[in-house]
Amino acid sequence: MVISTLCRSCGLHMDIRDGKPFVRPKHATRLASPGNPPLQHPSTGSAPKPEKKAGTGLIRKFFHRERPPRMVDCYHCARLFQVVPDAQSSQCPKCGGYISLRNYEIDHAWRRRIQTRGDVKILKDGSIIGVKVQCHDLTVLGKLVAPVDCSGVLCIRSHGKIVGNVTCGELRVERGAQVEFQGDVHAKKAYIDGDVKAQLTCTGTITLEKKAHLQGLARAGGLVVKAGAKHSGLMEVVRPEIAG
Repeated sequence: MVISTLCRSCGLHMDIRDGKPFVRPKHATRLASPGNPPLQHPSTGSAPKPEKKAGTGLIRKFFHRERPPRMVDCYHCARLFQVVPDAQSSQCPKCGGYISLRNYEIDHAWRRRIQTRGDVKILKDGSIIGVKVQCHDLTVLGKLVAPVDCSGVLCIRSHGKIVGNVTCGELRVERGAQVEFQGDVHAKKAYIDGDVKAQLTCTGTITLEKKAHLQGLARAGGLVVKAGAKHSGLMEVVRPEIAG
């Protein structure tokens, strides 16, 4: 019943056919011990060529680049640290707290608190009402009626009211969106191209695009108003340490 075997003397791999051994045309590579001459193929008398390792080609390297580690902001103590790109969870090196890195796609009515440093996307049929959202990037295509703590980008592409305070790295309100923030909004920078009513504080710059209309108090380190944009309310240009 044997169909192949290895020679105990030289280590060659042989096929067995009708009880007789046949050496395979393509020799399997094996490492020689230091100081010993390489094994020779019995038919050619020369050393076998080593097989190429998968993944060493230039094209494969170009299309299969390793992703760099990502930075995570601990939602317990605000410590910034690195994790591998495919990690689903981690532990803060400073406070030891558990950090979830799970991503969420919400396509229905959601009533549970979300605490992660992964990304959250609220689809058109989805909604988050009455529970706090802590995440990295948050994209809103549906309904959001909840306080937000977002370490990355908060991108809003829908209409609605956001109840509670909002903290994010970057606020983006896309063209056509109509948003009313009923709590304080704190961001490092903001890009607005929709209709926004808010009390907005930025440590950096607020940029009002062509279709933007911002209503309310705006406190920032700088304000960029492009042709066609509107701002109704008070504007305070302050130093970053005061805005923060």
